[in-house]
Formats: sequence, structure tokens, C-alpha cells
Amino acid sequence: MQRGWSPANLTAEQAERVLAEWVGKARIEQYPIGRRPRTFLLIGGRGSGKTRTGAEWVDAAVRGLPPFSYALKHRRIALVGETLADAREVMIEGPSGILSLVRQARPRFETSRRRLVWPCGAVAQIFSAEDPDSLRGPQFEAAWCDEIGKWKNAEATFDMLQFGLRLGAAPRQIVTTTPKPTPLIRRLLGDPATLTRRMRTDDNAANLAEGFVGAMRKRYGGTRLGRQELDGELIEDREDALWSRAALEAAFVAELPELRRIVVAVDPPASSRKTSDACGIVAAGLAEDGRVTVLADATQRAAKPQEWAAAAVGLYHRLQADCLVAEVNQGGDMVTAVIRSVDTDVPVRAVRARRGKWIRAEPVALLYAQGRVQHAGRFSELEDEMCDFGPNGLSNGRSPDRVDALVWAVTELMADKSAEPRVRGLG
Repeated sequence: MQRGWSPANLTAEQAERVLAEWVGKARIEQYPIGRRPRTFLLIGGRGSGKTRTGAEWVDAAVRGLPPFSYALKHRRIALVGETLADAREVMIEGPSGILSLVRQARPRFETSRRRLVWPCGAVAQIFSAEDPDSLRGPQFEAAWCDEIGKWKNAEATFDMLQFGLRLGAAPRQIVTTTPKPTPLIRRLLGDPATLTRRMRTDDNAANLAEGFVGAMRKRYGGTRLGRQELDGELIEDREDALWSRAALEAAFVAELPELRRIVVAVDPPASSRKTSDACGIVAAGLAEDGRVTVLADATQRAAKPQEWAAAAVGLYHRLQADCLVAEVNQGGDMVTAVIRSVDTDVPVRAVRARRGKWIRAEPVALLYAQGRVQHAGRFSELEDEMCDFGPNGLSNGRSPDRVDALVWAVTELMADKSAEPRVRGLG
């Protein structure tokens, strides 16, 4: 940039070109700020701006615009899609594709040769994940891989591309995808050389049809599909877990049945330090047909005794529950005393664990498999914990506090199905 430059010196044409540049409209997560990674992995929900970012990345690579290209102009580029049709219809000719956004020095698409050619001589060749061997031989300075979570031969295609990504001073690639727990996505997420950014559909609401986000949230909010397709979350099942995502989706019910008994289960932490476990608080009710319905997850993180006790008592009153079920292994009589310091009239049933968490949870998981436990809401954090609970606990080593509280609530209700019927509402 020349000394003395200022916006006032721009001609009308130059000003229009500056205003048209994407840099002034992009969100910060759409740029690899602070690093120069070989692989820029952009994971996002539907309509979050992934395709637009990939197309802008290619245009910037050709023009040598930072922060995508770091002032290096790339001339040999690979565009890899799920199929050749996807590469053309989404990455090149789609509403957010390269041809739709490039306003200066537009490339031409040579259909027969399956490539884009810029006036400067840069060439972007399209490839399909259906044919990994098509990437044997060609060499590139840059690449854009789109929707790798859907690729048929994902690892073979990606590996062949890496061997060809060997031209120029700093070969690099952008990978845009909706999250799916595939081996390739897990591999990239675990690679320290990969820079990962995540985007939600809501982040791009201003560029989507009016009402779209609200409609999608109403229909899919909190579900596994919604968390994946809207929030860009990677939702995985642990192979040795007691519960699966599919089982929990099947357990959801839209209408709350009449309940004859309601309990709030509490799994207190050993201490109230910030690094301590959470206090699991889960409410559930028993229906006339003998099934249990999970009503709420009010688990408290790093809460002091008075705080988690107040949360549990508050939930007890809101749901008009019959009692609090509290594990006393950690605090003994102190647990009951803390609860009664908040409300002396709340009935507390103290329970003590004499078996390991896994053994206590197995019968409850079996009840889910038999369709005898259902969820009256979307409890994302509870469900995450359930699907990550294996024989050795959670994969992060933390205590499964939500699962513990759930197990106590369900166990209490199923052990007392003969209780005198009392139809309860949620007022």
C-alpha cells in the first residue's frame, strides 16, 4: 500500500470494489486468524456459511489476499466434493459457489475438462471422492475439500490428495463440513497441525430466509440431528457405553403422561471447589402404566452446598414432588441437614451406594431398552453423559453426576410401583 493512501483518494469504482470485498462482511471464525495452518477445518451447521467461506478461500488463494493466502498467489488448486455433480453444483455454480461470488477477473468453467480457469492462468480442477485414484498424478498448491463427512472413500481420497499437495512455498487446504463422527473427521480433529473453527446456523441468520432458523429450532432444537445440523456439534456414540443416541431419541415423548409419583434425586459433590464434581439433580415421575418419565435436569456445577440444596428444593416445589432422594456416601447426615436448612418440611430419603456406578446403572439402561423409561424434554448434557458412560466411567475422567442422579431417581420409582396412586400435574 502506498504511503499517503486514504479512503478519500479512491475513485468511485475503487470504492465500490473495496465495499464488495468479503473481508468487511465475514465473521471472525471464518478466517484462520493468528495461525498459518496447512489444514483449516471449518465445521458448521447447515446454512452457517461453510460453502461461502470455501469459495472465498479459493478466490483469495488465486488473488494472493491475506489472511487466506498470506500474499502467495496459488495457480494449481484442487476442488474435491462428494461427487463430480456436487463439486460443480455446490462448490462452483451454487448460490455460494465460486462463480456466484467472484466479481473481479471471473474464471470460466470448462465443462469438458472439469476445471475453472482464471484470466491470470490459475486453474482449479474438480475431483470426486468416488474416485480416489483420479488424484494420483496431479500436483497442487492448494485444495478445498467440501463435506468430507459424506465422502464415500473419505480416507483414501484425502490421502491421495495429500500426496499431490506439494507445489509452492506453502501448500494448504480448507476443509468445510457438517460434523459427523467419521474416522477422517476424528483424525483431523486430533491432528495438532489442523486449525479448527466451528460455526452455528444461528450465526448466519442474517443471510438466511426469514423464519428459517426459528422453524428449525422449533422442530429440531435439542435433538441429536439439530445439534449436528444446526449447532455444528460432533455427536458420537461410545462403543462400550450403556446408552446410545438412537435409544435416547426413541425415548423422547412430546406429551407428558399423568404421573402418580414424582421424585427429585440429588448426587452431591465431595466439595464446592471449582475443580470439584457437579451436583447431579434429576427429576423423574412414575406414570399409571408403570413407566418412568424423566422431567428435568437441574444439575449444578461448582455449587456451594446451600446453592445446590436450594436448586434441588426449588425443583421439588416446582414439580410438586413427593420427596428428595439424596445419596449420602460423600456427606452422610450433612447432606440431609443442608437440604433441611433450606426447607425443614421437605421429605428426604437418604440412599447409600453399596455397588459401583456401572453396576447400579445397568438395570436402568435395561429399562430404557425395554421402553420403560422416557424423556419429557431434550436434556443435552444429561444425554451426552449417558452416551459417554462406559465401564470405566466417562471418557474425560470426571464423575458421571447427572447419570448418578438419573439412576437414583429411576431406581427409586421402579422400586415403589405399588405406591398409592396420586395423579400429579406440573402446575
